[in-house]
Amino acid sequence: MARTRLTGSIRRRTVLLGTAAAGALGAAGAAGCSRVPSGDALARLKSQRTVRLGIAGEVPYGYVDDQGEFTGEAPELARVIFQRLGIDSVQPVATDFASLIPGLNSQQFDVVSAGMYINQERCQQVIFADPEYQMLDSFIVRKGNPKNLHTYEDVVKAKAKFATGTGYAEIDYAVAAGYPEKDIVILQDQVAGLNAVESGRVDVFAGTALTTREVVKKSRKAEATEPFAAVVDGEKKIDGGGFAFRPTDTELRDAFNVEIHKMKKSGELFRILRPFGFTKNEMTALTAEELCR
Repeated sequence: MARTRLTGSIRRRTVLLGTAAAGALGAAGAAGCSRVPSGDALARLKSQRTVRLGIAGEVPYGYVDDQGEFTGEAPELARVIFQRLGIDSVQPVATDFASLIPGLNSQQFDVVSAGMYINQERCQQVIFADPEYQMLDSFIVRKGNPKNLHTYEDVVKAKAKFATGTGYAEIDYAVAAGYPEKDIVILQDQVAGLNAVESGRVDVFAGTALTTREVVKKSRKAEATEPFAAVVDGEKKIDGGGFAFRPTDTELRDAFNVEIHKMKKSGELFRILRPFGFTKNEMTALTAEELCR
């Protein structure tokens, strides 16, 4: 499912939203889309005992699994934190990725729970909790990496046939390195990227280190390169993902931050994220303030 482009900013990850899941969760979301009264959001949600979570159906961040269960690193984290804030029930509201921030600000849901990358443009529209993870990039390449591709600059020099996903931040990173945007092959997701590399239709598919290493695990023809930071305007890019809140809901965001920092300190955060493929290297001390600059 395509995303709208974020002019002048860094985009993020594709949407893997299954039609059946979208229908089921969309109906659930529609039932709770009445206008939200103004005031203290935390107090209101405690009174309602339910928080509506905007998700984009993306593995491993927030999605519906093969058993029809609502899961992912962000929803599982949300369940724990909101329960500790006195809010027992979480209700998923599925939408496409580009609609998450508009949906939040039009009160279709209470918080974006999709591991959304925090960047300057988004910070002008919503407020973020501090990120639960940080992420580098990686390539899917043929076994043995015959073209020796480890950075976007390598791709440009080798004149390799380059692919990435719809709306991925990696489009911007490749263009910043000098790759012609018109020549980029846009695919649905990392699974399509793996298939394209294995079949020889492209030389390389770029994605996050997490998604590339997970998708190649059972491949006999392809491998993932070591994670690396893209360079944009001479600066290395390390992205971080977190929960988004309406600008008026500072008390709710601040209370959420208190809990997530406790979990970082105790190691509980990593224990929740680890089953979804995250490593200790992807735990972070970055703040939303730093990423919003």
